[in-house]
Amino acid sequence: MRIINKHISQALVHILFWMLFVFVSLFLFSDFYWKENPFLQYLALLVVIVYINNFLLLPFFVRKKLYILYVFVFAAISFLATQLYCYSFAQCGCTVFKCLSDYLWQSLVPLIFFSFVWILYRFIDKQEEVETIKKQHTEMELKFLKSQINPHVLFNNLNTIYSYALEKPKETPELVLMLSENLKHVLYESNEKTISLEKEIHFIDNYIKFQKIRTEGIKQINYSKTIDTIQHYIAPLLLITIIENAFKHSTINSTVNIHIEVINGVLNFTCINNFDNEKVNSSDLKIGLQNLEKRLELIYKDAYTLNINKTDLFKVTLKLNLK
Repeated sequence: MRIINKHISQALVHILFWMLFVFVSLFLFSDFYWKENPFLQYLALLVVIVYINNFLLLPFFVRKKLYILYVFVFAAISFLATQLYCYSFAQCGCTVFKCLSDYLWQSLVPLIFFSFVWILYRFIDKQEEVETIKKQHTEMELKFLKSQINPHVLFNNLNTIYSYALEKPKETPELVLMLSENLKHVLYESNEKTISLEKEIHFIDNYIKFQKIRTEGIKQINYSKTIDTIQHYIAPLLLITIIENAFKHSTINSTVNIHIEVINGVLNFTCINNFDNEKVNSSDLKIGLQNLEKRLELIYKDAYTLNINKTDLFKVTLKLNLK
């Protein structure tokens, strides 16, 4: 559709120019053009020259980057076309200088105008190509970053189910159902640019349930939510990176505090946990948070604030303007 609209706009520009050019040449300058100069005959030749320039000469010289040579060719074509008009069509018998001063504009104006139009549309096409490439690159990068998150989430859930299947087999079916919901979320819904906040919160609820089972007697989990409405959309699998890191790198017999607040379309997320210096300085934690920052920058640009504080506790806060 965009290509069709572009071709239509180009055709309209060409038609309107030639109509205006003929009107100016025949009506605004002098009756001399009607009575003695076969201008309309020359116009047909001028159209041929213009479109040979547009479809052959200009693309060739631009592609080869022979810009200076093209200027000389352009000048030569304009000069010869004007001389042809003077001595073959008009037969005015005037000097070369008089011929150029009176009639050169008729050759130059169409050539310059349509050369400019060609360059303008070529520039627009190049910009569209650049934007398309940027968009594809962004989408590929987002898919790559999400693919680095997904295996970790599923691997931890599978470990939990395995341990429960050995120790508490009667409670395993409920966990399998929860895993099924999380699998659906990770494999299908997370491929969308944004998903409903309700689905993302449900995914996090399930994940934390798994963690409460998995870390029972080892870690204390305080999980709270304050949400005025779930009628918002959010990029999938953003918060889970922070939550995963909290469980993975927190110390034994410690507390993990997670709070999600959504007020007036603004999400405030806080995650606090104790930490082991060796684990906090590990490369996998750094990579996870770097991936998160990249995703936030690609998706939300100036609509987020991410703070990471490492003092006595490891505290991550994220403020996000939801869509």
